[in-house]
Amino acid sequence: MSNTMPSFTRIGLIGRPDSESTHYSLQRLIAFLQQKKLEIHMDEATASVLPECNIDIKSRQSLAQLCDLIIVVGGDGSLLGAARSFAGHPVKLLGINRGRLGFLTDISPEEIETKVESVLDGKYLVETRFMLQSRVRRAGEIVAQGIALNDIVLHPGKFIRMIEFELSIDGDFVYRQRSDGLIVSSPTGSTAYALSGGGPIMHPSLDAIVLVPLNPHTLTSRPIVISGNSELCIFISHSNSLNPHITRDGQTHVVTHPGDCIEISKSERSIELVHPADHDFYDTCRNKLGWANQSGQE
Repeated sequence: MSNTMPSFTRIGLIGRPDSESTHYSLQRLIAFLQQKKLEIHMDEATASVLPECNIDIKSRQSLAQLCDLIIVVGGDGSLLGAARSFAGHPVKLLGINRGRLGFLTDISPEEIETKVESVLDGKYLVETRFMLQSRVRRAGEIVAQGIALNDIVLHPGKFIRMIEFELSIDGDFVYRQRSDGLIVSSPTGSTAYALSGGGPIMHPSLDAIVLVPLNPHTLTSRPIVISGNSELCIFISHSNSLNPHITRDGQTHVVTHPGDCIEISKSERSIELVHPADHDFYDTCRNKLGWANQSGQE
């Protein structure tokens, strides 16, 4: 990968509408981009809280067709929503962090002008991240489907009660389990909910999926890392007295029924994340997770 990449000229802006800090960073970003005399568009939800900005307003579908770069101002949750909107489109995503950890939105508010200018000058890195897709099949028919960048999670929903389910991978029976659920995570999501559940950190370049049980009744049940090309089936046992939920990226959910099969696999759609040229995954882990920041070598 060369140090200098093609530059961007058509910029789409997305921000978290309910955050005052995001509004400030968006206004600062807009002023900077206008000075650069670039073509700027903003999605409808963001524009609704910044009516004075006088920016061309478009739907996300239109942004996917018009723009070559989407800048997302907010936390990782904002970028997750954008990823589902723009997956499969030839547009790249760049994140400015106004949230907490910010594994995906890695430009700080103080660096907006310097870091964004470097990206616009063609000095950036691009990472392709695969998405997960889920289908809920009931009596042979697909009743719900969707995609996720981080994870797809089976959980009890409103009730604190164990779920019984059976897991198969590529048609092979793996186990029957009673637990609070199961996290199915991409490498991107391995630093999110899966990490809190005791799963491993996976480098974003890996073509793998990790399965992390949530409070399993059997203490020997542990996370499993499998091929990214695997096809999973989670069968919701008929013995369940509740309707478990399937949640995608913690943002969209489906209520399942006993007897349903949740099919999970890699999606045909992916996204491209843009990072500043000095981006380093391990440096991000050190800063976000509190790892030791100095080498003991002399």
